[in-house]
Amino acid sequence: MGSLTLSTLKQVMRAMVDSSGFDRVLSKVNVVSASPGKVVCEMKVEEEHTNRGGTLHGGLTATLVDVISTAALLYTERGAPGVSVDMNITYMNAAKLGEDVLITAQVLKQGRTLAFATVDLTSKATGKLIAQGRHTKHLGS
Repeated sequence: MGSLTLSTLKQVMRAMVDSSGFDRVLSKVNVVSASPGKVVCEMKVEEEHTNRGGTLHGGLTATLVDVISTAALLYTERGAPGVSVDMNITYMNAAKLGEDVLITAQVLKQGRTLAFATVDLTSKATGKLIAQGRHTKHLGS
């Protein structure tokens, strides 16, 4: 596939959320910046993103880790999205309704068949870490 431009990456993300599939939950996520192997997005926590406690739902956090780390992989020279092999998320602080969240995905290593990425969700206002995810993807051979 090769590397994408920032404009193309934004179009890919928009096409995902405009589909009838699960990725629609990411419709409020905006790509802020991208550099090779790194993508930064932001999102305001709205009612549709919350759990019964009024904070960012853990399942949405996991989806953000999955999708934004994949975007970071797409924004590399190889440009391969891969398929998930392993993913884990550590939840440290709640993101409240109305809070702006930064989602920063960084590719740590891309080998012949595996790629490793980390994703930090932080409060835009305070910089406080909300959650951190690690994602391993199989890239094929």
